[in-house]
Amino acid sequence: MRRVLAIALATLAAPAMALAAHPYKEKNLDSGPTLDKSLIAHQRARKAQRHAARSAAPAAIPGYLAAIAACESGGNPSAIGGSGLDRGMFQMTISTWQSLGGRGDPAGAPIAEQVRRAEALYAQAGPGQWPVCGQ
Repeated sequence: MRRVLAIALATLAAPAMALAAHPYKEKNLDSGPTLDKSLIAHQRARKAQRHAARSAAPAAIPGYLAAIAACESGGNPSAIGGSGLDRGMFQMTISTWQSLGGRGDPAGAPIAEQVRRAEALYAQAGPGQWPVCGQ
């Protein structure tokens, strides 16, 4: 009988001990486990930052480049197309991006940088770099 009682108590205590070990949980005897308030605040702040980053746009995108971006990627700065070769808002290859002074992945670059590189490409080669969307 003592053994059964000890097993029952250990079974009941295990979830409470696991809960106590979790860094973002606090034990609330009335309503069960709750998330730590600092974690909730952190998650809300990160969500707000992500939303602001997605909705932020450079001060001005010239109309001709805005039309190209809308045609090429739907205006999505992290778009990847062309079997992974065409990247970013203006669907540049990495070699084109690097020839314009860009570093890293165009799809990971800030919008303002993508616009600067597209302006430079347009100035060098005109709309022909975007044979379909540059028309």
